[in-house]
Amino acid sequence: MTQPTYFPVSRSGEVRPTMATATPTIGRAKKPGLLRHASKAAMTGTNAPGEGFALALAERACADLHVEGVEHHDLVVGIALVAAKRASIAGRGPTIHDVRAALEHFGLGENHGEPTADFAGLAHSYVAQRRFVDAVSEDDLFPNT
Repeated sequence: MTQPTYFPVSRSGEVRPTMATATPTIGRAKKPGLLRHASKAAMTGTNAPGEGFALALAERACADLHVEGVEHHDLVVGIALVAAKRASIAGRGPTIHDVRAALEHFGLGENHGEPTADFAGLAHSYVAQRRFVDAVSEDDLFPNT
């Protein structure tokens, strides 16, 4: 209970303000996107910082892209996932170049053709997303290296 303001309080009895201290970093789990040694186990994927940005980039790149028999959201999610995988292999966040590489990999680049993969149902199934991304090898994403 606080002391009323009209009652005299000695200097030693005054409540002193507290000082904020920094949160200790010891024992805190590292951010998964910043880990350099990704798990190689099946169905675990690879971490990349800012993977959500790949979805925004893919949405912009696929805005005018219409593929027969493929829902727009499934197409965007598939391209974003492969772009995020390419960025994570390189150890960085996704860029527009990753999205363009994913589009080219599936035959949807400058000369819009028919996709070389089945994008059906990707937006609503994690298992389908994992299978889709795991089917793309590192050599497919970086063909000139």
